[in-house]
Amino acid sequence: MTSEQTGSTRTDDQTTESAPPFRYNAALAADIEARWQDRWAAEGTFDAPNPSGPLAPADPASIPDDKLYILDMFPYPSGAGLHVGHPLGYIGTDVLGRFQRMRGRNVLHTIGYDAFGLPAEQYAVRTGTHPRTTTETNVARYRQQLRRLGFGHDQRRSIATTDVEFYRWTQWIFLQLFNAYYDSDAQRARPIDDLIGEFASGLRPTPDGTAWADLGSTRQQTILADHRLAYISQAPVNWCPGLGTVLSNEEVTADGKSEIGNFPVFRRSLRQWMMRITAYGDRLIADLDRLDWPDSVKAMQRNWIGRSVGARVSFEVLGSPDSRIEVYTTRPDTLFGATYVVLAPEHPLVDAIAADRWPADVRPIWTAGAQTPARAIADYRALAARKSDLDRQETKEKTGVFTGAYAVNPANGAALPVFVADYVLMGYGTGAIMAVPGQDTRDIEFAHAYELPVIRTVQVPADFPEDEAFTGSGPAINSANSEISLNGLEVAEAKTRMIQWLAAHRSGRAEVQYRLRDWLFSRQRYWGEPFPIVYDEDDLPIALPDDLLPLELPEVANYAPQSFDPEDADSTPVPPLGRATEWATVELDLGQGVKTYRRELNVMPQWAGSCWYELRYLDPTNAKVFVDPEVEKYWMGKDPARPNDTGGVDLYVGGVEHAVLHLLYSRFWHKVLFDLGHVSSEEPFRKLFNQGYIQAYAYADARGTYVPAEDVVTSPDGASFTYQGRSVNREYGKMGKRLLNVVTPEEMCDRYGADTFRMYEMGMGPLDISRPWQTRDVIGSQRYLQRMWRAVISEETGATVVTDDAPDEETLKLLHRTIDGVTTDYSNMLYNTAIAKLIVLTNHLTKSAAPTSRVVAEALVLMTAPLAPHISEELWSRLGHQQSLAHGPFPVADPALLVAEEIEYPIQVKGKVRSRISVPAGSPVALVEQLALADEKIVELLAGAAPRKVVVVLGKMVSIVP
Repeated sequence: MTSEQTGSTRTDDQTTESAPPFRYNAALAADIEARWQDRWAAEGTFDAPNPSGPLAPADPASIPDDKLYILDMFPYPSGAGLHVGHPLGYIGTDVLGRFQRMRGRNVLHTIGYDAFGLPAEQYAVRTGTHPRTTTETNVARYRQQLRRLGFGHDQRRSIATTDVEFYRWTQWIFLQLFNAYYDSDAQRARPIDDLIGEFASGLRPTPDGTAWADLGSTRQQTILADHRLAYISQAPVNWCPGLGTVLSNEEVTADGKSEIGNFPVFRRSLRQWMMRITAYGDRLIADLDRLDWPDSVKAMQRNWIGRSVGARVSFEVLGSPDSRIEVYTTRPDTLFGATYVVLAPEHPLVDAIAADRWPADVRPIWTAGAQTPARAIADYRALAARKSDLDRQETKEKTGVFTGAYAVNPANGAALPVFVADYVLMGYGTGAIMAVPGQDTRDIEFAHAYELPVIRTVQVPADFPEDEAFTGSGPAINSANSEISLNGLEVAEAKTRMIQWLAAHRSGRAEVQYRLRDWLFSRQRYWGEPFPIVYDEDDLPIALPDDLLPLELPEVANYAPQSFDPEDADSTPVPPLGRATEWATVELDLGQGVKTYRRELNVMPQWAGSCWYELRYLDPTNAKVFVDPEVEKYWMGKDPARPNDTGGVDLYVGGVEHAVLHLLYSRFWHKVLFDLGHVSSEEPFRKLFNQGYIQAYAYADARGTYVPAEDVVTSPDGASFTYQGRSVNREYGKMGKRLLNVVTPEEMCDRYGADTFRMYEMGMGPLDISRPWQTRDVIGSQRYLQRMWRAVISEETGATVVTDDAPDEETLKLLHRTIDGVTTDYSNMLYNTAIAKLIVLTNHLTKSAAPTSRVVAEALVLMTAPLAPHISEELWSRLGHQQSLAHGPFPVADPALLVAEEIEYPIQVKGKVRSRISVPAGSPVALVEQLALADEKIVELLAGAAPRKVVVVLGKMVSIVP
């Protein structure tokens, strides 16, 4: 921060040598805060009782029925620690939790750590330090930082995903998915044993009609794998040798590098664990309507899932009657316009249909100069493997090679050349498309590049450019054969007719698809949850029984990825766990006698633990089940008073950056657990709130290199900035280590105290809006606390100075209006406006020469407590109360004192406020109008002329049209 921002030129009286001995300043705040944090911890002040189990009270009947479960999004404990932007949401939830706890509710609020992941592993690779050592050090630092801010967390419930007892249950949940399938008729998950029973009884036929009992175990397991919610697939992935792991598309930059480390990323086909999240596509969309979430987040989830209704169309490959190319299209009405077919480079049919030699009439541009299709395809695949999915989709220049094969258009019998092109992705749709260049921009770009015909199947406007694809709607043209004509039909009807025709000719069928892909669940890392899976001699995956969980990570000598040639298609990466040779092979008796098994060497992604942590918070000490059903129902069960309630956490607060993947994955896992009867709630989070960000100025020199913001000097006029005497440029962005503009909570606590820091962050603006950090403004929050302190404590003697006399009528009415307003604001997380109301009350008390009435002082302290708990506890104690105020009481407004005797009306003339009048509350419209027109300023403005119109909005305003 600059000197202006950080407050290094501040004139606040906390550093004044002549300050009174008992003035509230940073030193006194530090003493108060440490003492109360110790007392809260010793007394278990924030321990939330469960209805049963180890965390239940001696008398379970004493637990309030009115509970509140508040959850902060799982933080990752990085080595950098917290900066002042991180606690924004945590303070917001703490204020709400403290407020509701004071009103008698049973509030569950805690925090844990999403502690597996790449940063600790990369640090281990560089230094040899075990990731657990790094992680536990970082967690300890986070705990210390959070403790200093005075959060009302139930520390008994805090967990880290790296705790062995926690990931035991992560492994157990994985096995629930492995041992389940999705029953599309019942629209829910069921145990895989139910499916086996249907196959065995003949109720469900096997794919080839063979009796289940006549199939060998290998074939049976292969069939079951096609249904399991967790299954193994040979999948194209983003392989990053530099990090030694697979990356999601979101972790790869547009230029094909890893977001972490900027390492090259290659496309490889690897054997991976997958989660069949697509089976839940419809439910994941439909149930969004039942959630109290921001509309923007719901829209992002719907778009990510991307449900579409279209058709699967089958193209026979000429000369290869057993090979059929399956494509999915949302526009089957344009089938007559298909002029070529494209397969993704990774498509398994590419090698099967590729011709041995080029056809005699092949166009040179289709061959890429290669002697054979096989050579052209191999070279092209090597180039495509260097690109990210994003780059493949967004590049303007379309490239590809001809396979030498042709496919038959089922609509008109035309022979369509089959290309391999990287703008088609194996992970989307079927990995193949029918190209209709007349109606698709990417297809027409490819068609122009490779001299392919363009046939329009939708009537375009008369002035439409001839060389562009028309993506709009219109009547069908050029779409007829001897059996069907779509010509003249609009899109919806044409689609219906075409699908019916395809189905009748066994060339296609109606189908619903999703942009959402099955979740790739494997990571070639060390620092993650081991899969509770072993493989037998037939390479079939077998689940470990519950009594062999947890399967703990073994020790390895080296955490780096094992070397391999990323450009060699036959070279396969071996995860770091491959070095644990004694662990990787194991002898077990899994019901068929002692046999030798091979362990899974991949680990789960970091998403795994964060998919269900909210459930473990409920019952963290339970060694028998991941959560007791009675405990889960109490905290997360459906509320019968809320129609169509899903159940779940009452309030989930975190950044919008997790709007899609984390929330989607969590919802998927929770729905599976609900289907299988393990939880009573259908959704994990019934209400979601996205907090804003704290932003700050950053400064860069002439080279574009960032310089420490705290050392930048601002000119007196605020127009220029220098660092070590050299001019620097100012920019504005999210606070972070890269921009060298970080301010830490410790700095603020050292200089002002935790309560002042909390007050400032909550007073900066609405919680859901991003806001600029200005350290110099923190002094305003400190001054409020100093005024409250002086209302109770003498700065000269340290004695209480309140009086038992009743407050005057004006003060009493202001107090109850403040109680009413603050109660409403806290309930709606409008903390900045609550603070404004408290400031008005303290300013009123400051102006009075009389001592503060105890009634007012106690109410002020109690109302401030959720925001600034330490000083409030201290003042409450000094006012003679033995018990902590953490459980109340919270002041209640007297309705009789909320009735205003007079109402002030602003008077507008031509839309501008020209005067104000006060009239008795309850005055009728006629009286308000009469008094407004009699006002001196209004009389002068009207100059004796009668107004054309007078509008009185009772209780609000008067508008005059002269």
